[in-house]
Amino acid sequence: MKYTTLPNTDIKVSKICLGSMTWGNQNTEAEGHEQLDYAFENGVNFIDTAELYPVPATAETQGRSSKIIGNWLKKTGNRDKIILATKIAGPGDYTAHIRTSGFKGNSIKEAIDLELKRLQTDYIDLYQLHWPERTTNIFGIRDYKHNEKDQWKDNFKEVLESLDKEVKKGRIRHFGISNEKGWGTMRYLHESEKNNLPRPITIQNSYALINRTFEADMAEIAIRENIGLLAYSPMAFGVLSGKYIKNTASENSRLKLFPRFARYSSESSTEATKMYLELAEQNQISLAQMALAFVNSRPFVTSSIIGATTKNQLKENIDSINLKLDNEILSKIDEIHGNRPNPST
Repeated sequence: MKYTTLPNTDIKVSKICLGSMTWGNQNTEAEGHEQLDYAFENGVNFIDTAELYPVPATAETQGRSSKIIGNWLKKTGNRDKIILATKIAGPGDYTAHIRTSGFKGNSIKEAIDLELKRLQTDYIDLYQLHWPERTTNIFGIRDYKHNEKDQWKDNFKEVLESLDKEVKKGRIRHFGISNEKGWGTMRYLHESEKNNLPRPITIQNSYALINRTFEADMAEIAIRENIGLLAYSPMAFGVLSGKYIKNTASENSRLKLFPRFARYSSESSTEATKMYLELAEQNQISLAQMALAFVNSRPFVTSSIIGATTKNQLKENIDSINLKLDNEILSKIDEIHGNRPNPST
């Protein structure tokens, strides 16, 4: 395994982070624990979850992923060896079963109360805001269109003050943002510096071969402001394994179970994926490992978050850390990107 540090801290994390959003739905608790055991044995010390998980979000399953992690931590006694990241859900119709208050008032405190119980710990290493409260272009929406009816009022300072209280209590060590845009990122940085409040150290946004929109403006912010990208969906919901093109996907695969998650499955995305698959096969490497190796080669990426439903997938994903792409492959990746830029968002 390779390691890096969370920006502006001395916390060492594995370059590959183990995601958990299938545990409690596509995967059983036993399978989740098997994945945790294997990842830990192979050097992964960074785990990401959220109060929302597993996905799709339902009132019946909400919080199961964190409970599975909590039971594993209790069983193994590995809490002090693990860097644990989780998230508070933002507002929306599909999270109304969790709360309708976003990050306002006591929402952050109450969310942390519940998550600490599920995780069976008394602190969280990295606490993240899952997505913005305001209306903006996230989750596959390509362009920003201003919503004059948005009821959100600027509360960046209030959110930071709530997080500051939790830092001072020792219940969270650091905080990060997720699914955030350039404007929101800079607003958090400005209010943090202006009011001596906690500074976001990471941003968890989607980033993959077929979605490099982070490079448009966020990559510069990440590098110049020292905010590390935790890249989620580096495999684009499994699309970049090539299994959907080759028709080898199992019936338990994400897009067969939940075809509405079509963010990475447009016609242009499929065309680009075929080109990347051909490049990988020409170089006798798997598309999955090439996709992950590319993400982890980017200077603004702190860690990539992998998810797997089988142990074989998990092994292939973790083993990608040993693959270094040469300049010729990287050049050809950029050539494909130039011909098929960001077919998904």
